[in-house]
Amino acid sequence: MKLTSRRYLLPFILITSLFFLWGFARSILDVLNQHFCDSMDISITESSLIQVTTFLAYFLTAIPAGAFIARFGYRHGVVTGLLLYALGSLSFIPCARLNTLPAFLVCLFIIGVGLTFLETSANPYATELGPRETSTARLNLSQSFNGLGSMLAPALVGGFLFVGGDITLPYIVMGIVVLLVALIFSRVQLPEIEAAPTQSDDASKASASTPRLSRYFFFGLAALLAYEVAEISINSYFVMFLTGEGFSDKIEASRLLSLALGIFMCGRFIGAWVMQRVRPAVVLTACAVGSVLCMMAVLCIPTLSIYALVLNFACESIMFPTIFSLSLNGLEGAAKKRASSLLMMTPVGGCAFLLMGLIADSGSLVLPFIVPLIGFILVLLFAARATRTA
Repeated sequence: MKLTSRRYLLPFILITSLFFLWGFARSILDVLNQHFCDSMDISITESSLIQVTTFLAYFLTAIPAGAFIARFGYRHGVVTGLLLYALGSLSFIPCARLNTLPAFLVCLFIIGVGLTFLETSANPYATELGPRETSTARLNLSQSFNGLGSMLAPALVGGFLFVGGDITLPYIVMGIVVLLVALIFSRVQLPEIEAAPTQSDDASKASASTPRLSRYFFFGLAALLAYEVAEISINSYFVMFLTGEGFSDKIEASRLLSLALGIFMCGRFIGAWVMQRVRPAVVLTACAVGSVLCMMAVLCIPTLSIYALVLNFACESIMFPTIFSLSLNGLEGAAKKRASSLLMMTPVGGCAFLLMGLIADSGSLVLPFIVPLIGFILVLLFAARATRTA
């Protein structure tokens, strides 16, 4: 079965380009932690405020973003998100003169709000642009380009910053690019897709005002939050762990992170192909088992730490889009948009990196991996449930 139709091909390509942009923006954070520790002489716990600030924006603005999109449509949601993304990026120019962590956190919060609008628009929209049967595979394909942006950012930006580059330059370039993309989206007309009513008019109005969300959906919401805790914490801690344990220097660690994220990207491409033939819930279960085993290896077998960490990127690659799509099963129209906004609150799980920082600063650089281990166990429980439900 085809992933999409000719009618939706151009919208699908345009929407997929957004996944690259926010993947790049989020992955820069993984080298900013080490950069700010070096340039401002702050602790791992203090540097974790980068993640806390950015991903707190998701929690605070996901529901308003969902309401905005439900009222004005996907295209306006995308353009608004891009403009906020550009504003936050270009704000690095005046904030760099202050050169204080709070000033940079303001910029990152604005970017986080913009990313919330983008993700709340693009994730559910990608699932709509084709047959329902291939919605999960389609979202995995789009998310693969998120992986491409994530892969490039640590190598390009990390390599630039760790040889003394100016922090403002990457954000100036991003701001200009994002403004150009916003111009393109302001000129194109994306089709608004609404589900055909299957109940009475009163029932349709009720579902538009208050989505009926099942226990299964809330289980998916919890699983997605647990995944975000695990994925963001590992990415944010990766360079610090490798350099702190003496496995590599900062530039080598940033390149290895890019390699791992390249594996992550390939995993999503492969996952999109596999899920056209194997039930997504089954694939999710297998990957969740793999991630749990990888985290146990990091915690218990020091000689395998690097290999287990890198292998985990392959295992976790399909988790976000698969959990996201499975959680939306049975929801339509405005209910789906509002449910999607709840799911887009889950990147607040990135704030859990603060807990990893506290554990690391207490003396152990390995013990913090207990945090992502717990997250992947919760994902495994949801996957087992989904195999019986989806």
